[in-house]
Amino acid sequence: MDWHGLVSRIRAGEASGMEDLYGLFARGIRYYLCRQLGNQEIDDKVHDTFVIVVQAIRRGEIREPERLMGFVRTVVRRQVAAYIDTVVHTRRDELNLDVGARVADRRRNPEQHAVTQQKTDLMIEVLRGLAPRDREILTRFYLEEQSQEEICREMDLTETQFRLLKSRAKARFGEIGKRKLQQKSLNAFRTRTSSSLVH
Repeated sequence: MDWHGLVSRIRAGEASGMEDLYGLFARGIRYYLCRQLGNQEIDDKVHDTFVIVVQAIRRGEIREPERLMGFVRTVVRRQVAAYIDTVVHTRRDELNLDVGARVADRRRNPEQHAVTQQKTDLMIEVLRGLAPRDREILTRFYLEEQSQEEICREMDLTETQFRLLKSRAKARFGEIGKRKLQQKSLNAFRTRTSSSLVH
């Protein structure tokens, strides 16, 4: 093959140059793409690669015509890599959508709802058992999600006072909560024991 002549004819826009180049594509390049990607859209891939190579020749990017087929192989490999990358991303997106369609129902069943309600009731009971200042700081910080600065300003506290007060309030909350849980467990045990004795 006269590579210099071929490149010159394509650059000049001669139809014979385009036909000769396409002949090369129709044989080797088609086979390579078919082996890498299968028969799907093979004509489109051959055409896309051909167009990229022709445009490169016309822009004068092929400075060494004898290396034209090396350039073509590089373009083809990039086309294959881009196609595979697209397929992988598409499949991953489809998989994510499929996984999303099978997400379990997160709504609580009656038993879970009852347990949550019991915990909420216990927390309210524990909060009521705290000193007013302790209750206020925990309610503002954890339930109303006020910032430390806001609480310090409105309760007239320094940062150190806030930290100490919050820490003490949390400790008291934990103590009272543990005590009430133990008491409830003991009461539940007594109820079960007495009902089994009756039966």
